[in-house]
Amino acid sequence: QVQMVESGGREVQAGGSLRLSCTASGGTLSSYSVGWFRQVPGKEREFLAVISWAGTQTRYGPSASVKSRFTISRDNDEKAVYLQLDNLTPEDSAIYYCAACRHPYTTGCPRDDSYFSWGLGTQVSVSS
Repeated sequence: QVQMVESGGREVQAGGSLRLSCTASGGTLSSYSVGWFRQVPGKEREFLAVISWAGTQTRYGPSASVKSRFTISRDNDEKAVYLQLDNLTPEDSAIYYCAACRHPYTTGCPRDDSYFSWGLGTQVSVSS
């Protein structure tokens, strides 16, 4: 069973950028779609993006702000999935999670319960 591990979160000033990384221990990510989510304490978890096993398909959440500033990618040689966050605002402050979906294509990962393995998250804090 793969265990997801997120990294790259830190405090950054508004307008800055971060690249979050997601790797797996106990297995490989190469056959799974991988999604990114975020959650602010006391609020519902928000789906951000998912990428297919080969990186040929991506799907983003409904937020226009996320679609225009965040980019999901993967490098199966490096065994990692990335989330590039650009032009960050204080509203982007949250814990960011990655999760593995058993289906290799994004169409097989329509809901949060499609994901079987979640990381512990990495904190992103954006100061104004």
